[in-house]
Amino acid sequence: MDGIFGNQYETYPFIAYSASHIFMVIFLVIGIVALYFFRAKLREFDKGIRLSFFVILFTLEAGYHFWLYLTNQWESSIALPLQLCSISLMLCLILHLTKSKMMFQFVYFLGVAGALMAVLTPELFLGFPHFRYFQFFITHIFIILTSFYFIFVLKYKPTVKGLVRSFIFLNICAALAYYANKLTVGNYMFLSYKPSNGSLLDYFGPYPWYILVLEAAAFIFFAVILLPFYALQQKARDNS
Repeated sequence: MDGIFGNQYETYPFIAYSASHIFMVIFLVIGIVALYFFRAKLREFDKGIRLSFFVILFTLEAGYHFWLYLTNQWESSIALPLQLCSISLMLCLILHLTKSKMMFQFVYFLGVAGALMAVLTPELFLGFPHFRYFQFFITHIFIILTSFYFIFVLKYKPTVKGLVRSFIFLNICAALAYYANKLTVGNYMFLSYKPSNGSLLDYFGPYPWYILVLEAAAFIFFAVILLPFYALQQKARDNS
């Protein structure tokens, strides 16, 4: 298969922080800002918007697996839903269907952490205008937008309890990914080695020590993205 649905990686190489990469980062920022400023209006169409999010995420993820299959690239070492963002995407689908507050906590902490790192330092080898370029960025961006949609439009709030539960859930997922890596010779959640095209993990030391640093960094990042909401809650208690 040739063209924008093929697997000729040299034809459409991805270049980090090129114009096409920066465009997607700007698209993410605009999306978050739009959710905030139009939150009241969007609330009137909540069911339709959540359905749209669900369809976009599901269709692009299914399309990715179909593309892997058509190009003879589907392998258990890379295609199982055990990467952090694949897990977050499935959680997003459940959240859009159920509006579960516990599921929101998982999506916010795991989804924002993993998808933001993916958008800023993507492990991507196919660039614009290839299908994989659009599939990769749109799915990761919509994972992040899902969190902010529930915060701005539906008024959900991250909590300390949600942070703790999310961190425990993250470690359960990491344990499953670790054993899957052993069985498939994969690198789910980057527990076998660092991404080959550069990422924040390059600053976390050599294997296996970077995994411990990544664990600490995940908890710190969770705490950082909780802090604004925790501060607002404390301020509300002080004023009451």
